[in-house]
Amino acid sequence: MKIATMKTGLGSLALLPGLAMAAPAVADKADNAFMMICTALVLFMTIPGIALFYGGLIRGKNVLSMLTQVIVTFGLVCVLWVVYGYTLAFGTGGSFFGSFDWVLLKNIELKALMGTFYQYIHVAFQGSFACITVGLIVGALAERIRFSAVLIFVVVWMTLSYVPIAHMVWGGGLLATHGALDFAGGTVVHINAAVAGLVGAYMMGKRVGFGKEAFKPHNLPMVFTGTAILYVGWFGFNAGSASAANEIAALAFVNTVVATAAAILAWTFGEWATRGKPSLLGACSGAIAGLVGVTPACGYIGVGGSLIVGIASGLAGSVGRNGSQTLVAWLMTVRCVRRTRCLRYRGLYPDRYLCRNLSGRRWLRGRRHHGPSAAGAAGKYRHHYRLVRHCGLHRL
Repeated sequence: MKIATMKTGLGSLALLPGLAMAAPAVADKADNAFMMICTALVLFMTIPGIALFYGGLIRGKNVLSMLTQVIVTFGLVCVLWVVYGYTLAFGTGGSFFGSFDWVLLKNIELKALMGTFYQYIHVAFQGSFACITVGLIVGALAERIRFSAVLIFVVVWMTLSYVPIAHMVWGGGLLATHGALDFAGGTVVHINAAVAGLVGAYMMGKRVGFGKEAFKPHNLPMVFTGTAILYVGWFGFNAGSASAANEIAALAFVNTVVATAAAILAWTFGEWATRGKPSLLGACSGAIAGLVGVTPACGYIGVGGSLIVGIASGLAGSVGRNGSQTLVAWLMTVRCVRRTRCLRYRGLYPDRYLCRNLSGRRWLRGRRHHGPSAAGAAGKYRHHYRLVRHCGLHRL
């Protein structure tokens, strides 16, 4: 009896915060495998997903140029990310940039952990986000800029735009300290890429040959294939942002399915009502709109919220599309508007029937996120305009 009492007492002492020792972080094999698969899926979105999607939208004579730009800029971003991008984005430091502690990934031990998975996997996962962001911009600048100018732009943009935004939102920088929420890249990836694409297309002017020949997508099956690859890869994009194979990853996974399906139907029926018939291109555009719309909030809202976001994204896109616009420029608009609106949805609707991952006074907490989210989105327009203008890239 005394032995049992002694054991119980020692067990109680072990539970006291002051006496219990914190359990050391341990690598989880399932989480490591999960994150590596998600990283591969995001890389698959860039090559060949982005390449096929945008390659099918432009004229046939420029397809090889598009494919070349996508794969070469992919390699360039990977190198920049390892050399200085990762350390400036995720190193401890100031409000806009991190430190130089991890230049060329030095000082990162082989068994260093980020939560329950190895830090080297975190480097690759976040690097895949940077790669696809640049791929999105390259598609918007198709037939407007020379190959040499693309390479210059990527280096400048990565250093002065993507890296500081990633640090401000995900690396504990300025926007993160003010409560900005971005689960899987609404601010860092899609608004960032959309604004860069729109500003670049505006300052560089019309595509070569515009007004003299038709600019219809030359290969819709190619667009469909690219859309399918992007859709599959997006699960790595969203679910992987949970950083573990847990319930939040499951929620993000389901929300991605629901929002995409709702957006496809909304765009199709909206196009049917306004133009008299649906189209494959419209369905593909709806899928992208739904994926883009739900990404920043997929780990925060419930299934009802993802359904609302998907329907709103699809309807607004199909009804608001101007037929005089080229589709590539329109898709950049889709990304920008859908992301900005979803940032609003994320702040307006973290209520009981929508929110699953926020705690506390949800309505007030949600509205508090409007300021930093809106500031981050609005600041990009001016920043990218100055970036393109001062570098003289619109003249290259």
